[in-house]
Amino acid sequence: MKQLLLLTVALCMLGAIYAEIMPPGIQKTAVEIPQGVRMQVNRDVPEWVFTKPPTSLITNFYDYMIGSYSGLPMRVIPNSAGGGYFISYMGRRQSTGTRRVFYTYLDAQCNVNNNNEITNVQIHEGFSTIAVDPIDGKPLYAWHANGDTDTQLEVQFTSDAFISGIPGLFNEVINLFNNPYNAPPPYLSTDNTYIWPTAVIGPSPIAGKRRVYVVARNSVSHTAAPSENPFFAYADFNGIDIENGGDLNWSYMSIPELDAWNHDAVNWRRPFHAITADNMGNLFYAGYHFATDSENNSIIEEDMDVFMCSNYGQGTWTRVSAFAELPSWNPPEYPGGPGYFTDANDVPYPDSALTWGIANSSHLNAVIDTYGRIHVPALWALQTNESTYYPSMQFVKSFIYDPGTQQFTVREIYPQKHLQDNVNQYFTPWDYEEPWGVVDGYGGTAPNQYPLIITEWPFPHWDATAHTDAMMFHYNNIKLSEPNDYGMMVCVWQSSLRARWYNYYSDPDYSAYANAPEIYISVSPNNGGIWSEPIVLNRVDTPQLAGIKPMWVYPADKVIYTGMQGNQKVGKLGLLFYNDFTWGSFANQPPYHPINDGGETMIMELQIVFPFAQSNEDDGIPAISNMLLQNYPNPFNPETTISFDMPASGNANLSIYNVKGQLVRTLVNETRPFGRNSVVWNGKDKSGNAVSSGIYFYRLSANGRSERKKMMLMK
Repeated sequence: MKQLLLLTVALCMLGAIYAEIMPPGIQKTAVEIPQGVRMQVNRDVPEWVFTKPPTSLITNFYDYMIGSYSGLPMRVIPNSAGGGYFISYMGRRQSTGTRRVFYTYLDAQCNVNNNNEITNVQIHEGFSTIAVDPIDGKPLYAWHANGDTDTQLEVQFTSDAFISGIPGLFNEVINLFNNPYNAPPPYLSTDNTYIWPTAVIGPSPIAGKRRVYVVARNSVSHTAAPSENPFFAYADFNGIDIENGGDLNWSYMSIPELDAWNHDAVNWRRPFHAITADNMGNLFYAGYHFATDSENNSIIEEDMDVFMCSNYGQGTWTRVSAFAELPSWNPPEYPGGPGYFTDANDVPYPDSALTWGIANSSHLNAVIDTYGRIHVPALWALQTNESTYYPSMQFVKSFIYDPGTQQFTVREIYPQKHLQDNVNQYFTPWDYEEPWGVVDGYGGTAPNQYPLIITEWPFPHWDATAHTDAMMFHYNNIKLSEPNDYGMMVCVWQSSLRARWYNYYSDPDYSAYANAPEIYISVSPNNGGIWSEPIVLNRVDTPQLAGIKPMWVYPADKVIYTGMQGNQKVGKLGLLFYNDFTWGSFANQPPYHPINDGGETMIMELQIVFPFAQSNEDDGIPAISNMLLQNYPNPFNPETTISFDMPASGNANLSIYNVKGQLVRTLVNETRPFGRNSVVWNGKDKSGNAVSSGIYFYRLSANGRSERKKMMLMK
C-alpha cells in the first residue's frame, strides 16, 4: 500500500490563557489508508430502554471535556443515603461568562433536584472531580482555580454535608494544592503547578473512617516536552467529620520515578495514568506512557504501567510494567502478491514490523474489579517499527493487571476476533471470517487491488485535522465503570466513522450521519471477562436523540443492579454528556468554528439486560507472554542464554534490538521444533563486533504471535 497522507502532530505551544488544556506534545506519524468497510455485527446487541430520556441541565457555553480528563464525574449514591446520583461538571452560563464548577443531585428516580454552581465566587474554575462516600453518601469535590494572589492555579476542595437528603450544604473551600510547589530533592525546580485533579475513596487505617485521595498533575515540565508527574493529597474522614465541617488533616506525597521523568534532561517520557484504590488499603496509578530520546527516536521499553503504593498510600511506590505490543501480519496487496503495508521507501514491511500498540488514549481512567484486578481502557492502533501508525485502525481494548499473579493481560472490547478464529491472536481487520489466516476479500481490479479492511474511528469527531492536527489527542475519552458487586461494568466511548465516511471520503450513503457523533456502550456481566456487542446511540437511529450531537460522554461510576431477567442480570446506567450545538470544540485552540454558540449539559439513564455469563470470575484471559522466557544470566557479560517455548513446530524469529529499535542481530530465523528451545547470544552484532554496555531487547515472533523482553549487558 502507498502512504497517502502524513499527519504529523508537532509539539503544540499554547499561550498561558490556554495552559490548562493539556498540550499534545510529540506524536507518532499517522498514515492514511482507503475508506475501508464497516464491521458487520455478528453477536446480539443487549436489550435496553430509556429509564430517563435525554434531559438538559443547563445551556453551557464551554464545549470541551465538561467532566474532566481521567475520572468519572457521575457517581452513584448508595441506597443507604437515598440512592440517585451526584454529578460535577464545568460550564459557562453565557458565551462571555466566567467558567464555573457545577454540582447536580439526581434522586433515585433520576429527577433533577439541584443543579447549580458549587461556590458563589465569580472566578475561573474547571476540570472538577467528585467522589462519593460509599457509607454515608456524602460527596467530596475538587477542581482547579486561582485561589490566591499569584498567577498559578490552585486545586481547591470542599465537601457537602448532605444532611437528611438535602444537597448543597457545602463546607469551607480550601486550597488543597497551593501552587507553585518546589520539587522534592534532588530537583531544584520551584515552578511546579499541579492541576487537573481526580479523587477516589478507599478504606482508612483508622477504624470507622475512610481515606480520600486527590491526585493532581503537573502542568509544568522540565524536560523536552510535557511530562505530567502527579502529586497526591490524602485525608481520613467519616460522615460526622463532613457534617461538622471541620478541617481534614491532609498529608502529601509524590511518585519519585515520575518526578524524575518530569526532570529528565536527556529522554522524554510522557505518562497517561489514572488513580484507583482497592478495598485493602492499596493505591494504584495505572495507565501507559511513551518515550523518546534526545533525537526524538522512540525508546523501546515496557509501556503499560501500574504504580502501586501499599499501606493506605503511606508505603513505597513500586512500578510493574509490560509491553502493550500485540502481534499482527502484513496482508498481501493482491492474492499471492507482496505485503500491502509499505515503508517510506515503498518496501513491504515484514510481519514482525507490524504490531498493535496503544495510541491516542490520553484521557483514560482506571478501575478495580471485584477480584482486585486493575482495568485500564485504551485504543490499540496498527503501528510500524518506523514510529508510524494507521489511525483508521484503532480498536478499543483494555489491559488488566492482577496483583496476585503479577501478570498483565489484554482483553478485546470492540471489535473482537471470532470465537472460531484459531490463527489470529487478536482481531485482524482483514481476516474476520473463515477461512482464517488469509485475506477475506479484495477491492479494486488487478493489478491495482487492495485488501478489504475493517476500519473504525473511535472519536467524537470525524476531522483529524481539528486544532492543528491534534483532534485525536484532545478528543479521545474512553471510560470504564467500576464493576458493581455483581461484576457488572460498562465501557463507553464514541465513534464518528459514518460521519467521516461522508465528510472526509464523500460517501453519499452516509449523508444522514454527516453531523452524527455516536455513543457506543459495551457491557460485561463478569468483571470484563466477556464484552457485548456495543449499544449504539445517535441522532439518526435513536428517536430520543433527534437533534442532539452528543460529545464528552461519561458513564456513572457503577451500574445500578435492578434484578434478573431469566438468567441475565439487569442494571441501570446513568450517563452525562454535552449536546454540542455546533459540532467541534470552540474552547480548544485554534477553535473549530468561529462563534461560541455553546450547547447543553445533559443526562440520561438506560436500563440494560446484560449478556449471560457462567460466573462473575473470568478464567479465560490469557497472559500476554507465555512463549518467551527471561534470559539468564541477566545482567550478563559477555554472553547470555535466551530460551523460548514453541507451542507447535514452526518458523521462529528471535532478534536483538537496541533501545532505538535498531536491529542488532538475528539469532534465529528458521523452523524450530515443539517445546523448549535455547540459544546463546555472545554480545556481538551482525557484523561480529562487540556491542557496548546497556539495555537491549530480544523479540520472538512465532506461531502468529510476537513477544518481547529486555536484558542488560554490563561490562
